[in-house]
Amino acid sequence: MAKRLNPYINFSGNAREALECYQGVFGGELALNTFGAFGGDESIADNIMHGMLEAEDGFTLMGSDLAPGMTHQPGTNITISLSGDERDKLLGYWAKLSDGGQITVPLEKQMWGDEFGQVTDRFGIQWMVNILGSAS
Repeated sequence: MAKRLNPYINFSGNAREALECYQGVFGGELALNTFGAFGGDESIADNIMHGMLEAEDGFTLMGSDLAPGMTHQPGTNITISLSGDERDKLLGYWAKLSDGGQITVPLEKQMWGDEFGQVTDRFGIQWMVNILGSAS
């Protein structure tokens, strides 16, 4: 039985940069496999065929570069949600994800009592951060 649910993000040639950035945000172990390592097309040999970040807090983020001919529409079909009660840690994630990105909803106290914000990071990926039961 499957016991893992995680986001998988497609990139247009910058998967290595993005996944390394996310490793800098969340820590953990990053495994990257290139198309070239598996005998792929030489024009994309250095691109990432599959990347997996096993973050220190127990969640997984996967991603890859698209193969030639595939259409890329960054950020329009995925939003990644981070939530919990570790305020300092979540604020740190927010700060790093916001760096170079565009805040669409400022991280602030909401009507349901949590702090919540949305940001599109510098790679076009949408993130929601919800800090449970926090006072601002």
